[in-house]
Amino acid sequence: MRVEQLNSDGWAKTYLLVDDDSKDAILIDPVYDFTEHYLEILEQNGLNLVKSIATHTHADHITGCFTLKDKTGCDYLMWESTASLGVSKYVNESTKITFANLDMNFHHVPGHTQDSMLVEIGNYVFTGDFLFTGEGGVGRDDLPSGRIEDHWKSLSVLSKLSGDLIVCTGHEPPGTEMRTLDWNRKNNPILNMQSEQEYYDWQIESAKQLGYVSKIKVALPANIFGEIPEEIPWMN
Repeated sequence: MRVEQLNSDGWAKTYLLVDDDSKDAILIDPVYDFTEHYLEILEQNGLNLVKSIATHTHADHITGCFTLKDKTGCDYLMWESTASLGVSKYVNESTKITFANLDMNFHHVPGHTQDSMLVEIGNYVFTGDFLFTGEGGVGRDDLPSGRIEDHWKSLSVLSKLSGDLIVCTGHEPPGTEMRTLDWNRKNNPILNMQSEQEYYDWQIESAKQLGYVSKIKVALPANIFGEIPEEIPWMN
């Protein structure tokens, strides 16, 4: 299985998984703004998109999942408790999907959102906004359906994962190198915290520094109802 990060602009990360033998492909956390770019890559490489996966209900961009489902006929996957409409396949801990002769497993990690999940396959784990690289810590928990205490508890899920997995996150500064889970266990401050209070304080301070999510009033309703709004301010 081959993995490639597709977005050249912005901090949001989209991952293309390719089975070079079958030419099947999966997209994880596609961004609507770059949908045509993804379709061009698929066509140019003769790839068949079989699944589009959202690790959680995004508040800072419109997902490309429902558009890709409509244009390619691929499945649109999310965690079973999601409020998002347009999903064609719901997954949980018992769901097993095979891709490129590898088992894909799903782990529920509520906190950033209540439908946040990890996607584990081969040597990779795709964490969305549940876990970032090193000093990036984790995603904020002060957005709709976010819960600080749930995120703290969900960190224990990482203990059952191999330290050799490459952690592919949902947001990073351009050029950030993705590291192993063991590396993050040493270098991510969240994974070295000893108490929920310490984590709570970090989240509160982080939210203050990050400020208001400017795209939320457009992005969140679009992602919940699975509809592209007539006007997308940041694309005009």
